[in-house]
Amino acid sequence: MTGTSTIPELEASLGESLRTLRLDRNLEQKTLADQAGISVRAVKNLEHGAGSSLKSVIAVLRALGREDWLKTIAPVATINPLTMTAKAQPRQRARRKSMPDGQ
Repeated sequence: MTGTSTIPELEASLGESLRTLRLDRNLEQKTLADQAGISVRAVKNLEHGAGSSLKSVIAVLRALGREDWLKTIAPVATINPLTMTAKAQPRQRARRKSMPDGQ
């Protein structure tokens, strides 16, 4: 999907990925729901992109053994080119955005 996908499209894509993973593991929705500690309705909603809580998403990922997916959402940079120079100092704070003229 591109950066212009709508939230419903992204929910549907995530749901389809989770459904495919569940089927690859040969699990019924009820079995997955029991393992995740959530309702079957929550699994169905998640798989159909009909909205779900973050708690449900995490519980399903954990039950499917795919918590590692969460680390790909916002990976932490391990190398910062600015800190590689001899004079570079680690940042101490964020810089305030400057206001455009006339404001």
